[in-house]
Amino acid sequence: MSQSSPQHFIVIGNPIAHSKSPEIHQQFATQAQLQICYNRQYCPNDTASFIAVVEAFFNGGGVGANVTVPFKQIAYQLCAERGQLSSHAQVAGAVNTLMLKKGKIYGDNTDGQGLVNHLLSLGWPLKGAKVAILGAGGASRGVALPLIEAGIKQLTIANRTVSKAQALIEQLCTASPIIDAIDPDYCALELLEGDFDIIINATSIGLSGDRLPLKDSLTCHYAYDMMYGRELPFLSHFTNKGAKVSSGYGMLIGQAALSFKLWTGASVDPSLLLHNQ
Repeated sequence: MSQSSPQHFIVIGNPIAHSKSPEIHQQFATQAQLQICYNRQYCPNDTASFIAVVEAFFNGGGVGANVTVPFKQIAYQLCAERGQLSSHAQVAGAVNTLMLKKGKIYGDNTDGQGLVNHLLSLGWPLKGAKVAILGAGGASRGVALPLIEAGIKQLTIANRTVSKAQALIEQLCTASPIIDAIDPDYCALELLEGDFDIIINATSIGLSGDRLPLKDSLTCHYAYDMMYGRELPFLSHFTNKGAKVSSGYGMLIGQAALSFKLWTGASVDPSLLLHNQ
């Protein structure tokens, strides 16, 4: 595919210097034989500044923007009020991918499908699976619908503050009849027990080196931590119990590949980046 000039993309966050998105998307562009310019964009942590950055970017001819911490909910509100939202973004209540559609800002959330695609690439069975998600924040909310669409049979959300887990389940069931249909459960994190097919850590606790208050009777066949980039106590815990484990770097690449396809129409192979780590 020939281009007269590079397409422009950004990732908006605070902090942002650590983001691997420019390198990931540049490798996708090389795969797809496209010329792109992808930059990190720092933004002050307030709604007005975020909206100003987004408007300036698209008014200046920008093609697509990724959104990371702490702006995913603000991006959702912007699209809800002024533009359009994908079904995944509506249920997630958060947006990580922005573009223009018919002159209006369009928001999607590719995090959950990025996770699902990575789990499937690992060969982990999702159809009929019994799954527990640890944490009741935005990360949990973003992956529930794609996991259920992929065929999981049971879902339990466990959180240190049980009322937050209960509230999240109620919000998810209200937002999506698909989620309501499997009658998901919730409990306090320290009370979660039994044997699960897959347990997903959607908290950031492991980054500080702290350990989650998990019962010794809690077991699983597969354990996935959405965090990456360092040794994670959650994964060590379940490795010692004989589970197969993975960090979230594949999810990061997976969600990026979906954003890239939305923006450019080009399908890329995320596994090539994982193999080249």
